[in-house]
Amino acid sequence: MLIKRPDDIRSSDITSESIYKERRRFMQGAIGAGLVAGIGLNIPSDATAKEKAIINQDFPKLPKSAFNISDELTTYKDITTYNNFYEFGTDKSDPARYAHTLQTRPWSIRVEGEVENAGNIDIEEVLKLFTLEERIYRLRCVEGWSMVIPWVGFPLQALLKRFKPTSKAKYVMFVTKNDPKQMPGVRNTLLHWPYVEGLRIDEAMNPLTLLAVGLYGNVLPNQNGAPLRLVVPWKYGFKSIKSIVEIRLVEKPPITTWMRAAPSEYGFYSNVNPEVSHPRWSQKRERRIGHFFKQDTLMFNGYGEQVADLYTGMNLTKNF
Repeated sequence: MLIKRPDDIRSSDITSESIYKERRRFMQGAIGAGLVAGIGLNIPSDATAKEKAIINQDFPKLPKSAFNISDELTTYKDITTYNNFYEFGTDKSDPARYAHTLQTRPWSIRVEGEVENAGNIDIEEVLKLFTLEERIYRLRCVEGWSMVIPWVGFPLQALLKRFKPTSKAKYVMFVTKNDPKQMPGVRNTLLHWPYVEGLRIDEAMNPLTLLAVGLYGNVLPNQNGAPLRLVVPWKYGFKSIKSIVEIRLVEKPPITTWMRAAPSEYGFYSNVNPEVSHPRWSQKRERRIGHFFKQDTLMFNGYGEQVADLYTGMNLTKNF
């Protein structure tokens, strides 16, 4: 099936002047913190002249991650106009249309639960952690469709270690911002709000589990989860929670949003496993956005070398 996209989305709807200004603030903060040496960024061929100028002038050069893959990148346009972000609507084009209402400053993240140093951390402090762990991660991300996205981010463990998890911390729960004034999608009852996701603590501490603050050399667009989102590339996309405001370390597995909505269809682990079919469709094949033909889905989305040992001895059909 061909995926159709509306042709009436103006560039001003996708990237407003306020977002450009926010990008500049982010870039200046990163430069001021001392980000320098590295290799150049991949500038998207479909970026506007204004976006290219911002990338060239303001964003520091960053080293690539060891996790980079050689797959062809999904275009910037597709990444930023074909999204799941139900807080702004259920259609794939809704987030790009409506997420401009999200205010990403001021922004802080509450870290609490089984930690020694519970408290709030402002997004500007998070960006200082980013300067210590600068990376470009060129990663696959998959749902029933897939993309290859050059994320700018750092391992989640860098943030969690700052708050010193205790021995009772077995799971990590994440919560998205919940504001009907800014996020029109939460006014409906399709899902139980706020959006909640979770990981096991060893999954959260794996170096492939990222906090993303940008993509394609740009500050993270609102529709992609600004100002801070999770990226767990060996799991299905709905595990990579967006616009995070709370991280809670707990002893028991949290009930996630999609587990609550459809427990027979969405399990806690949600690993990419082509041998486990969704009750309503097979997951053996996937279509990469921008491509016509489907391709085989890879176990753990191709990241088995990095994560398979996390699930040694587990029945991955039962623990889906």
